[in-house]
Amino acid sequence: MLHLRSLPAAIVAFACAVVSGCVAPLGPGYLVEKQKIELQFLTGSGADQPPRIQVQATYNLRNTGNRPLSALEARLPGGRRVQPHGLQALWDGSAVDLTPSPDARRNASLTLPASWPMGERRTLKISYEIASAPGGQRGLHFTNEAFFLPAADWSPEVLPQNGFWGFGGSPPKKWELIIHVPREFVVHTSGTKPKTSRSQGEQVVHVIQTPADHYPFVVAGRYSAAQAGNAAQRVILWSRSRPAADLAQAGEQLARAASTYDAAFGRRSKNTVPLWIIECPEARGCFTGAPSAAALLSSDAAREPASEMISSDTVMVDLSEGAPALALSAAPSLAASWLGYGQNPGFYEQEAPLSAFPGFAAALGREAVEGPAYRGQVIRRALTRIPSNTEPRHSRGKRPEEPAAVVRAKSFLFFYGLQDRYGPEVFRRATTAMLQARRGRGFEISDLIASFDQESHQNNCAEFVRLWMKHPGVPEEFRARYESTATAGNGVKETLP
Repeated sequence: MLHLRSLPAAIVAFACAVVSGCVAPLGPGYLVEKQKIELQFLTGSGADQPPRIQVQATYNLRNTGNRPLSALEARLPGGRRVQPHGLQALWDGSAVDLTPSPDARRNASLTLPASWPMGERRTLKISYEIASAPGGQRGLHFTNEAFFLPAADWSPEVLPQNGFWGFGGSPPKKWELIIHVPREFVVHTSGTKPKTSRSQGEQVVHVIQTPADHYPFVVAGRYSAAQAGNAAQRVILWSRSRPAADLAQAGEQLARAASTYDAAFGRRSKNTVPLWIIECPEARGCFTGAPSAAALLSSDAAREPASEMISSDTVMVDLSEGAPALALSAAPSLAASWLGYGQNPGFYEQEAPLSAFPGFAAALGREAVEGPAYRGQVIRRALTRIPSNTEPRHSRGKRPEEPAAVVRAKSFLFFYGLQDRYGPEVFRRATTAMLQARRGRGFEISDLIASFDQESHQNNCAEFVRLWMKHPGVPEEFRARYESTATAGNGVKETLP
């Protein structure tokens, strides 16, 4: 991964690639010449010894900077679900202390036992253990039958050197992930060119990782497998609690949701790659928390999460409610495969109205499963959270700020308003163009405005944004259009939660 804290590192790394040995480095730093991460899954033997995963990351480093180095900085595993135990760092076989950084919770400084001269090579090893969280404690829960590690939080990173023109930490173009699991396990992981060997009850999988994989992830266990979908989108289903073939219908529905996202946001990959739908080892430790306020707008009840993407192609699901509920719970989560995981890093960190884009994307997936009627239902549900206008929308006087819940609902409906205003084809082209143009860099409301103006051959999207977001309530024309569709048959207006 390219570290954002050190943009000059990209320039220096490029210079090093062109001029072998980086004869005239501009600052302190190093190259990661080789690296590998090796993990071993160990089954537990009861409540006192839960299953656990041993991890060791090895980095072969060379000081290619303009001065000797006395310390390195690393980003250690940790986060909402991963709590490592027994962290240890070895520098050429000698233990070094990991001193937590006061500026970043997961960062730590490694004070080297001796100065690291320019041009010389050293080996750094970071090892630790991840255990299944006991009882109701926070953290990943896995069993002797299956486990997963998401594409974040569990693997360490070495970081660029501090200081002007400091560089280092970027992985080589290819590196190896090695996975040790029981012989009967099936394994799904990031990377390419897997090689598997089996002996004495153990299976060892070697996988090549590249920058395209972003962060590594692993899912493994005693799963039954089935396939569904179509030529445009293949879906692979893994289950332990029921025959995977029983999930085929849900797989077909999820393939439709994937096609919907392709149409709305562009293809997530140049190649046709499958989606993986995998049952959680234990549902209680599978998901990171309650659904967001934006996501709740696209659901008919404030349920606990039942699905979550853990990589760009894999969603973990809770099957305790049975196969019929699978597609409804998983389809909204698929949005992260098109919009998250390094493709648009700012997608989930926006201000209104873009802050509601994830909720809108989730609703598109739900509509693909439930059918066209869902669109009107979710719009009317959001309208119930927005008071009718009490003042003219052209009023220029100062008005009280709307509550946050109202702004969230308005922002969610704003995207439906864009669809109505410009039509589905222009909407598709504009959002696709915006996301593709800003891939890897994030985007702002100005990017959305520019994209809609370009694709519609008009110059009025900024005015449309002001109409929606700078006035109280929502445009009465929009409210009347959708509230009137709730009166049908018996003439009684539908009441929504």
